[in-house]
Amino acid sequence: MSEVKKPPSPGESGRWTRIVTARPRLSLLLALVVTALAVLAGSGVADRMGSGGWEDPDARSTYASKVLEREFPGSQPNLLLLVDAGTGAGAGVGAGSASASGAAGVDDPAVAAEAERLTAQLASEQGVAGVGSYWRTHLPALRSEDGRQALIAARVLGDEKTRAAVLERIAPRYRGEHGPVRVSLGGPVAVQREVTTTIQEDLLRAEVIALPVTLVLLIIVFGSAVAALLPLGVGIVAILGTNAVLRGLTEFTDVSVFAQNLTTALGLGLAIDYALFIVRRFREELAAGRDPVPAVGATLRTAGRTVLFSALTVAVSLSAMLFFPMYFLRSFAYAGVAVVLLAAAAALILLPAALVLLGERVNSLDLRRLWRRGRAGAAAGAPGADAEAGRGWARATALVMRRAPVFAIATTAGLLLLGLPFLGVKFGTVDDRQLPKTASSHLVQQQIRDGFPGSPGAGLTVLAEGAAGPADLADYRDRLAALPGVRVDGPVSSGARPGYAYFSVVTEGEAVGQRAQDLVGQVRGVDAPFDTSVTGQAAVLVDAQKAIAQKLPAALALVVLATLLLVFLLTGSVLIPVQAVLLNALSLTAMFGAVVWVFQEGNLSGLLSFTSTGDIETTLPVLMFCIAFGLSMDYGVFLISRIKEEYERTGDHEGAVRTGLVRTGGLITAAAVILAVVMVAIGSSRVTNTKMLGLGIALAVLMDALVVRSLLVPAVMKLTGKATWWAPGPLRRLHERFGLSEGESAPGPLPQVPGEAPDPDRIPAGSR
Repeated sequence: MSEVKKPPSPGESGRWTRIVTARPRLSLLLALVVTALAVLAGSGVADRMGSGGWEDPDARSTYASKVLEREFPGSQPNLLLLVDAGTGAGAGVGAGSASASGAAGVDDPAVAAEAERLTAQLASEQGVAGVGSYWRTHLPALRSEDGRQALIAARVLGDEKTRAAVLERIAPRYRGEHGPVRVSLGGPVAVQREVTTTIQEDLLRAEVIALPVTLVLLIIVFGSAVAALLPLGVGIVAILGTNAVLRGLTEFTDVSVFAQNLTTALGLGLAIDYALFIVRRFREELAAGRDPVPAVGATLRTAGRTVLFSALTVAVSLSAMLFFPMYFLRSFAYAGVAVVLLAAAAALILLPAALVLLGERVNSLDLRRLWRRGRAGAAAGAPGADAEAGRGWARATALVMRRAPVFAIATTAGLLLLGLPFLGVKFGTVDDRQLPKTASSHLVQQQIRDGFPGSPGAGLTVLAEGAAGPADLADYRDRLAALPGVRVDGPVSSGARPGYAYFSVVTEGEAVGQRAQDLVGQVRGVDAPFDTSVTGQAAVLVDAQKAIAQKLPAALALVVLATLLLVFLLTGSVLIPVQAVLLNALSLTAMFGAVVWVFQEGNLSGLLSFTSTGDIETTLPVLMFCIAFGLSMDYGVFLISRIKEEYERTGDHEGAVRTGLVRTGGLITAAAVILAVVMVAIGSSRVTNTKMLGLGIALAVLMDALVVRSLLVPAVMKLTGKATWWAPGPLRRLHERFGLSEGESAPGPLPQVPGEAPDPDRIPAGSR
């Protein structure tokens, strides 16, 4: 059993305290200068980001796509012009198959002439290749079944940024009415561009919603408007700094535009978490009679070290995404690690300087007095809201610990039950249906799905390299055609250089359905006398799943081992790190179950305004796990550190658990609610993947704070008793040498524990 340790002396952290408090005005001035530079450096970052990144860049499907783009641009069109001749100039996307009397069809001479003109004009555009159309090829797949619509297909060359620039330049020349026809743009390039612009608009709206709501919640938590503004300021600094970091990274690597959502969410959420704990602890130290500078020193030795540990655990969890080759996931690691470290730095450097300057004025502008005055019977000396909340937490914790086995079993069973839908998860890839139904590119793609017998780019494409001659190609084609339920077109061998050819393999069903995924393996298993590579949506999905499966064990190992190590260094216990990993994982079950039940199965799709595709994008569960696990550790570290502090002070295990929850339960709940508000604002996005991310993380955060931290943790710690703090001798000595201690509490009487009768004279106005 570990011994009760003496608190470290105040001098152990004196050097850091002197550094951050010696020149507070200079520190804040430098912060303003750095923030201003970050605004300049991060400007225009969204325009340099991509909206893809779900494919494995090292996969054979990616290699085949690159070769096909170079040798056969027309084999993989990424831009579609939907030409509607249904009612002349008034027709358009959404006109459907309800033809008007006398409406022209796509074979009308005037329509064909205008379509040919548009095809020739598109073929002459710089950055566009492989242009074809129904009017040149007369392929049935390019003509709608009702004969009112047909397609012009092309390949926009280059990387994502180049393709977006080309589309931005040429789109106005084609979109809209052209004589007897009306043209609308679709295809992957148009979808990706609309996703990017939609996310930018939604992110701005989310920030407009989240900032004022967050400020109101902070005022409710602190009472003081001055104290409430401090966490918000830390969050803004973290967000602007991370945008500058991402802008710099776009010079060297691809970065996903989706990462900006994480920057806003974590920048506000974690900065507010960290500032909440530091400002609350600073006010406790002031209430205990300390002057501002010593109060800041005590705060940094306690809450400051907790913040540092929390930031490390969250950063490690997010950095696990660097193991995966998809730049979509790697972008979230870049943004997440940067925003976490910047939020912690602002909370540990800038915030203490501000607190030194404010001193007792941190409790100024107590806006809660406005509504408190209107309450009947507000007698002088009555317990404040904090004390009342503390008594509630004390009663709830006492009940949980008295019935620990019941709460432990019931809570665990409930969380596992909520996670059951995830057992039926189906993985897929993103398409236009992640956009709202009114988005123009979504309308085009839906019109193609509903009204055309096939679509360019559907099925699989097999690249053949080093083919000996027509006989070898014909023999291979026969082998492919022998596969059940497929149609084989090709070979096409008129590439820029000899030795290249490709085949198109088409089957029934969804482009990324299980039949198509099975077909990928079957096609790859067909012997050929030359090198073959298979690509297409299903092949990209299969390769992405394989890459994730290969890298997932290493990523999980990093998260688990780093968590075990960091929590051990914080607590010196062997059991608490194991509890932390298991309980954190358990807190995510509701999130994963809800993702499948809502977004895969389509429940609540009308209420939440999204289109279910019947599957979940392959990388999203990995992303949501890393984010939610890190945030769960954030709250876990805050709670465990306060419990440990009390246990070291008193040696009373159950008393330490009760006191830790009483002192942090309300604060953790407030922090979780604020972060959930930010994530819900992000989840209000019109893009389904962003909606899934925001709402899923919000649910995970609330379940962790309200269920796991409030019910499961005290129940489990009651059951494990003082064995919770056990460690074998060698590990105990290792912790004594290298472990980090929470530090001391305030000298003299401890700050009043909510739930006991408080002395109003010891509580600052903003805390009453």
